[in-house]
Amino acid sequence: MLLFIVHKKLIIASIILSNLVFSQSLPKKSEFDISWSNPSKYPDHILLNYSDDPASTISVTWRTSREITTGFGEIAEAKADPKFVNKATRTIATTSNLKYNNIVHHYNSSRRKSFHNVNHNYHSITFKDLKPNTVYAYRVGDGQHWSEWIQFTTAHRTNEPFSFVYVGDAQNYIYDLWSRLIRESYKKAPQASFIIHAGDLVDDGHNEEEWHEWFAAGGWIHRSLPSLAVPGNHEYRPLYQKDIAPRKKSLSIQWNHQFTLPNNGLSDLQETHYFLDYQGVRFIALNSNEKVNEQTEWLETVLKNNPHKWTVVFLHHPIYSASTRRDNPEPRNLWKPLFDQYGVDLVLQGHDHSYARGAASLYEENLLTGTNIKDATGTVYVVSVSGPKQYDAKPNWDQYDARRDKSGENKQLFQVISIDGNILSYKSYTAIGDLFDSFDLIKNDNGINSLTNY
Repeated sequence: MLLFIVHKKLIIASIILSNLVFSQSLPKKSEFDISWSNPSKYPDHILLNYSDDPASTISVTWRTSREITTGFGEIAEAKADPKFVNKATRTIATTSNLKYNNIVHHYNSSRRKSFHNVNHNYHSITFKDLKPNTVYAYRVGDGQHWSEWIQFTTAHRTNEPFSFVYVGDAQNYIYDLWSRLIRESYKKAPQASFIIHAGDLVDDGHNEEEWHEWFAAGGWIHRSLPSLAVPGNHEYRPLYQKDIAPRKKSLSIQWNHQFTLPNNGLSDLQETHYFLDYQGVRFIALNSNEKVNEQTEWLETVLKNNPHKWTVVFLHHPIYSASTRRDNPEPRNLWKPLFDQYGVDLVLQGHDHSYARGAASLYEENLLTGTNIKDATGTVYVVSVSGPKQYDAKPNWDQYDARRDKSGENKQLFQVISIDGNILSYKSYTAIGDLFDSFDLIKNDNGINSLTNY
């Protein structure tokens, strides 16, 4: 027990040291007036999400000051003629108040604890009965103070080709340096259908200023490109001073207010784990921060009853760690056997602040007759980081029953993933748009994948 405690303290100390080295390696981040992140009567923090069938629904959430107690959304099919707005239909929003006093903010600009109060309103609407593969425009407001008209396109009903963007931890220097990454991703993939965030969107999950950085950095991208997100460990923080010593952590107070995500997971983990079907792909979000064991039965049910050709899982803590001094045996021991059993194609992860990509071993007894094992691959695992906080990469994956095909460190990266019939094409890019890693997964008629590196 003593050795375990000492080992745990050494790990914590090494993480603290890594954070200090990171913070000292970059200039001091931007300073903001105390009122910079305060909401007003005008809609801000506008975020587009999928929460149901992406071919016929879209969800939007936004923030205002508490004086705005009623919100509306208007939507219409977008046309070249600007008079399309005259045909918009109006829907009343669900409004909730977020009010907390004396919240602990652990990482302010001086690296000292501070205490803040939050008291404002969130508004959420799910537009329903939309037409598939149709460009719509919407705006949100209170009937007098409106956002701009914002366009998006609904999904196809059929399994048409599509692409999406995936990013790991934004977390630090979000406004200063993550902004260039997310904007470059949109330049590289302007036709992407949505973006996956694999946790640690901010550093201190309860910190309103950091969330304001995240929304400011993404800007209109958050408003026009739907987001699918899972919380990372930095979205779980002590809420009050009394929670620090016992290390009691709570999900970001903003999470369920500012995201409108599917509610098809466990009732006590709403909008932190779920699944969504999009044009022939089942996307499964897992919460690797809590109730990992309780999610396992749900996960098996979702995998077993999956009618789609492709399956993509995303979570925060990697099954196979990418960085030194990191390992996550609980999700690996519970979830990897199900990924193997049900043929999960791709697992997208964050947390480790470096890059790794490889595949699990695929045993011959799992292959159908006539498939050569050297031509087949198991589940492909990716760990990536989009923010500027960087760790050393693990030298190898020798301790795992897997092979590692690519690794990297000290790079802000985003990924564009395209699916077209039997081909899943993956490309990882740097923040300046250079190609860093790429591969194709090709699925044969028996559902077995072969991988081609480029």
